[in-house]
Amino acid sequence: MKTKIFAILSVTFLSFLLASCLSTTTNAGSVGADRKQILLISEEQMEQSAQQSYAQVLEEAAKTGTLNKNAATVKRVQGIADRLIAQTGTFRSDAPSWNWQVNVISDKTVNAWCMPGGKIVVYTGIIDTLKLTDGELAAVMGHEIAHALKEHSRERASQETLQNIGVVVASSTLGLKKEGTALLGLAAEYTIALPFSRKHETEADHMGTELMARAGYDPYEAVNIWKKMASLSSSQPPEILSTHPSHETRIKDLQKTAETVYPLYQAAKK
Repeated sequence: MKTKIFAILSVTFLSFLLASCLSTTTNAGSVGADRKQILLISEEQMEQSAQQSYAQVLEEAAKTGTLNKNAATVKRVQGIADRLIAQTGTFRSDAPSWNWQVNVISDKTVNAWCMPGGKIVVYTGIIDTLKLTDGELAAVMGHEIAHALKEHSRERASQETLQNIGVVVASSTLGLKKEGTALLGLAAEYTIALPFSRKHETEADHMGTELMARAGYDPYEAVNIWKKMASLSSSQPPEILSTHPSHETRIKDLQKTAETVYPLYQAAKK
């Protein structure tokens, strides 16, 4: 009887917690980016963590002489970033006034990222390996900026916090031993965490493509990125086991998004 009462109270508590923490961080734009999110972690916590982590990354790059090594590349990246940042008000009115920072690290890593609060790093590896045009680089950076605008890192941290709460509650309610709790956590990861990650990637694709179109870059260049990525990948795990959509799925989806936002690009070019 006590176990049943505890289970009811636990579910009630979790339901209340979910309802009180649902909000959306962005406006819809043309791509419908106003999805509600679970945000248990504070924005201040995430930004403080991002500032510390970003400073550490830059410090390490400076020590190795790889930070902003090529002035022409830095100027190119920062110029594209400025055009994209100017359009972030479409999704968040506060975003254009964030303390944006844009740096380039000379490294073969094929990657770029944007931490909460607008802390951007682009590795020369992605520019050189994929031989990116300005439009393609805008697609990459727009995608990363979108992650920050939609606060995907904060949402993911909140999601994992909630997942851990659920595991504790379930193990207490069901009287699970350590092994049972571990299995419950594994199941939660594959039924909750992975689909959420795919959702974040797709959402960032949509928002990033709109940002680049509004900034005057042809949105169909976002499609080119993933065609190039596909040519780099000799193999890819099945989509169901991946945290990212498959290249084929992504390309088809981006083609639809590019068509949707193309009029914004045409208006920006006038």
